Amino acid sequence: MIAERIKKTETFISNPETKRLLTCFAYFVLGFAFGWGRVLSSLHPFCASIVAVSKKKYFLLSGAGAVLGCMLGGFNAYSFRYICAVFTSALCVLALSALRLDVYPLAPVGTAFFSTLLTGVVLNLNLGENSAAYLLLLGESILSAGGAYFFYRSLSSDYKRLRFRALPLSDISCIVISSALLLMTLSGIKTLVFTPARIVAVTVMLCALRFFGERWGLVFAVCLGFAISLESSEMLFIVGAFSFSLMTASLFSNLSYFASAAAFVATGAFFCIASESSVSFPLFCDSLCGALIFMLLPQRVVAKLETLGENKLDSPPDGTLRQSLVLKLRFAGAAMEAISESVEQVSERIDEITRRENERLKDKISEDEYASRELILEKTNQLRRVASDQFFSISDMLGDLAFEFDKAEIFDSAASSKIRALLSHYDIFPDSVSVVEDKYSRVRVEILLDTFSPVLEKPVIKNEIGKICSRYFEDGIITNFKDETMLSFSEKANYHLEVGFAQHSADGRLCGDTVKIINDSRGHSILIISDGMGKGSRAALDGAMGAGLLSKLINAGFGFDSALKVVNCALLVKSNDESLATLDVANIDLFTGKCEIMKSGAPASYIIKGDSVTKCELFSMPAGILRGIEFAKRTAVLSLGDLIFLMSDGISEIGEDALLNLLNEAAPMPPQKAADYILENALELSKNSKPDDMSVIAAKLNKN
Repeated sequence: MIAERIKKTETFISNPETKRLLTCFAYFVLGFAFGWGRVLSSLHPFCASIVAVSKKKYFLLSGAGAVLGCMLGGFNAYSFRYICAVFTSALCVLALSALRLDVYPLAPVGTAFFSTLLTGVVLNLNLGENSAAYLLLLGESILSAGGAYFFYRSLSSDYKRLRFRALPLSDISCIVISSALLLMTLSGIKTLVFTPARIVAVTVMLCALRFFGERWGLVFAVCLGFAISLESSEMLFIVGAFSFSLMTASLFSNLSYFASAAAFVATGAFFCIASESSVSFPLFCDSLCGALIFMLLPQRVVAKLETLGENKLDSPPDGTLRQSLVLKLRFAGAAMEAISESVEQVSERIDEITRRENERLKDKISEDEYASRELILEKTNQLRRVASDQFFSISDMLGDLAFEFDKAEIFDSAASSKIRALLSHYDIFPDSVSVVEDKYSRVRVEILLDTFSPVLEKPVIKNEIGKICSRYFEDGIITNFKDETMLSFSEKANYHLEVGFAQHSADGRLCGDTVKIINDSRGHSILIISDGMGKGSRAALDGAMGAGLLSKLINAGFGFDSALKVVNCALLVKSNDESLATLDVANIDLFTGKCEIMKSGAPASYIIKGDSVTKCELFSMPAGILRGIEFAKRTAVLSLGDLIFLMSDGISEIGEDALLNLLNEAAPMPPQKAADYILENALELSKNSKPDDMSVIAAKLNKN
């Protein structure tokens, strides 16, 4: 029943005659609203503006509405003057239309300006006003012309484009300002201590902050605050109150939208108290009411707004090089995934045909030949499956790159040019220089060179680059890629990780465990232990392969999950014998202390906070056994002075009680001494058994 009513309503509205009637009614209502609404308690600058932009079809309707609105405000010399301005504007529209000059944007702007100015001059001359009145008239005329420009741009926008957010940024801005001016005309409507227009303004600002981002939230705050402040001289403080309150709310938007709404109301309350205006208490009530409406929005409305704002209006335009690159990477990733699925399907079909052929020949060939054919088929199938996995891995890696580019907020080309000029003074000419600011406002600098120069390691280079970017940077990280070298500078983080590690080889030569400690130039410190199967050179090869590949891929900017898939494929095809390695990873954000623990067949890790020891045990498969393995993950937050311990199974095998005692005893020590202490005691406790390779990493979060 409801669906039928909605369909009938849509059919009624889509009827051309209905559309024409609704448009006529809308122009009349707009004319009435701007004729009735006041600026600074007594001015009506926008009644001429709305008539000036109505063109030949609708200027009579908007003019009639404006005249009626002016008359309802009280008929006197001033209201008569605005009625004359409306008539003058209507005559100008008629004349410009006849001369076909109404297609130019300056036509309605000039019409509104001169209609307001000329009628005001005549009234001031008759009343013998002083120079201050003429200055006020000039300001009112400029305001009228500005209103006409924004109305013209808003009415001329192409609303038939894909969505509202597909409109150009300038058109959206004009629509926002025009809506704010319309809201201002309605701010004269009051109920008890509440003003509906101000309540709507607060709700709209908070919605803009939540669904479209901080920049657009501030744009709405400035536009709506300015428009509402024009109501009277007592309200002029509102533009500052709304803007600052919205900025305060944005600081809490990462916590929750309830927190941002509360921050907005609290900051607004301060402005209301400080202003000592008669409108302070009603304004506070309106802000509180608007915040409550925002927090109690129905889920259906929230879903609609989230859909509208899914590509934030403050994000870079779709035509930028970055967005184009992100799009191409995503399409390439999808193509690789499709190829992988095709290889999988073809492999299954070939396997089915070959097995059927083997069964047909089973009675005609010897058992050894049959077994050989089956063995070859199984090995071939394994290679095909690994090839399919490789295509999937490439797809994931391309997706990681797309995400990395999409996450970057700003590519600072001006700073890149300055850094290039700086390096040229030292006879260093890089292939490329990138200065990237991510969505958390963290800056990193990446310099790609054919040949590395030792000059780049001098502190003066880091300091000069820091001055150009107005940031403090960590020491540069050098990454070699065949014939090229990448030098990365990451912004100095809030924390640094003090790390110690210790190892023991069970056979006295090569250790089957590999330890890697890397920084990804994005403010993360990454700890890795890879334990190859068994002991000796073969285990050392598997462990080194697992940790080495994983660290290289992470340094290159790929994600942990896609890097694990590559490592898994490499171990699967390394040899005919079983080859596997566990991977234990801790990824620590040095800006926030957030620690992501990832395990592929690795034993438990431990986090020590004060006197409390937390065991992080995750169950997963090691790399190199099966296809499609994934990291088991857990997230923790490290605080200043907290310790994290990663270890191979050679140490964990001494028993949990003994290990917890060692951890408690080692906790007060510096990380390197703690790692040595745990290894020495683990060797002592396992001397009567057949020990495995042992590795331990101890890391402590310190203030930078």
